[in-house]
Amino acid sequence: MLDLFMADWLGTPVWFWTAFLGIVIALTAFDLGILHKEDRELGIGESLKLSAFYIGVALLFGVWVWFERGDTAGMQYFTGFFIEKALSIDNVFVISLIFTYFAIPAKYQYRALLWGILAVIVLRGLMIAGGAALLAEAYWVLYIFAAFLIFTGIKMFFAGDQPMDVGNNPVVRWISRHMRVTPELHGQKFLVRVRDEKTGRMVRAATPLLLALVVINLADLVFAVDSVPAIFAITTDTFIVYTSNIFAILGLRALYFALAAMVHRFHYLKYALAAVLVFIGSKIFVADFLLGGEKFPAWVSLGVTAALIAAGVLYSLWKTRGGEEEDWPKEGEGLAPLKDR
Repeated sequence: MLDLFMADWLGTPVWFWTAFLGIVIALTAFDLGILHKEDRELGIGESLKLSAFYIGVALLFGVWVWFERGDTAGMQYFTGFFIEKALSIDNVFVISLIFTYFAIPAKYQYRALLWGILAVIVLRGLMIAGGAALLAEAYWVLYIFAAFLIFTGIKMFFAGDQPMDVGNNPVVRWISRHMRVTPELHGQKFLVRVRDEKTGRMVRAATPLLLALVVINLADLVFAVDSVPAIFAITTDTFIVYTSNIFAILGLRALYFALAAMVHRFHYLKYALAAVLVFIGSKIFVADFLLGGEKFPAWVSLGVTAALIAAGVLYSLWKTRGGEEEDWPKEGEGLAPLKDR
């Protein structure tokens, strides 16, 4: 048994993976089973405290990686964590729009986010495993990732603010046409049995909470298209890529309720994120074609990433001081298309 735990899996001892999964399971069980046994609204103060706890755990894990795997691996972990955490602020804005569109009360949002994040852990794992397999077979795929990051960063910098059109999402429209969807919520249930108006039989129907969960997971897949290549451009160590990504996401549901109330204050952060994506993508080409294959020092990547994100946050807070929250869809707005099946 000891030999099994000491054996390598994807370049990292199995006991490292076991320790990570144990922490994730313990945090999820503690959060859902103890802190949130009942559905209730999470206040901003509690949201910030819980988020600080999650960030603290993630940082401690990074310190452990630093001492066990070396300073390079540690800095790569922190760089990936900071990038994913910053990118998640945009994710919060989209999630807020989705919950508002489907008129999901705050007391049901936390549990829905939990199920969404559990799905993300699996989906991100599949995406990262696929990316690692591609890079193991063909290193040149990293150049595609790098070019994509540069293109995405430039596009993000010049793109205007275009809020997500939840009502015209193809998946929402498909589910609405091919499955019964109740116009109202049924507590925290995703599926319920209702009476069919034509036959009088009891049939299964989805609730708006299920549609919100599906759209949130689809939105995360879109965000992962940026964040996963960004971390692979920092390191191809699968353990570092996955753990930094998941630890940043785990605390997202705790941070969501605080950020959702003030996400408009981070309006200019997207320009800093655009610069980060361009920098991360560019350094691959610079290192391989201008520096003769000599990699950028991990501390340079961490320093530049942290500086850009910090500058974006501080500039956003300064520019939006005293500003009004943007006009988001009113609660319940947009539910009509669900009835038009």
